[in-house]
Amino acid sequence: MMNDQEQIRAQVMTALSELSQAGCLDPGAQIVVGCSTSEIAGGRIGKNSVPQIGEWVAQAVMDFCSEHNFVPIFQCCEHLNRSLVMPLDAAKNNGYTRVNAVPQPKAGGSVPAAAWKIMKNPCLVMHVQADAGIDIGDVLIGMHLRPVAVPFRGTVSQVGQAHVVMAFSRLPYVGGERAVYA
Repeated sequence: MMNDQEQIRAQVMTALSELSQAGCLDPGAQIVVGCSTSEIAGGRIGKNSVPQIGEWVAQAVMDFCSEHNFVPIFQCCEHLNRSLVMPLDAAKNNGYTRVNAVPQPKAGGSVPAAAWKIMKNPCLVMHVQADAGIDIGDVLIGMHLRPVAVPFRGTVSQVGQAHVVMAFSRLPYVGGERAVYA
């Protein structure tokens, strides 16, 4: 039987794999991750942060993104105005506005705090328009997805005890009845 760390890692990796396939994500795609470790552990969002679970989730996301050449982005909680941890070079390349704070488990969240420690040259940005996202524990990541967001349900409906919602972006359709789409 798998231990909690292995189970959580497997659930996160499977969800990300299915999301990247459904969204036809290209190398360099940005994936935003919002996560409540309280919810994963079976508690109430924002009430029982679990730094160890944060480390497990952040590492799984970082490993997956590294393997597939995706940009990992981690949404903080409302205490840091839902700012995001991401690699500094990606933030600069996309012209994202940087902000000054360092996420902590109880001020930003356990997953972003862990990502900050794990990531080489992390920074915090105000807002992104990611290509896809995974929301673990109903933390509301939609504000950080590029229009048009397409909801996606994979085989992973939970990580631990937390509800999972995913989405990827597609190009907007413009024109009308005479338009031809690719």
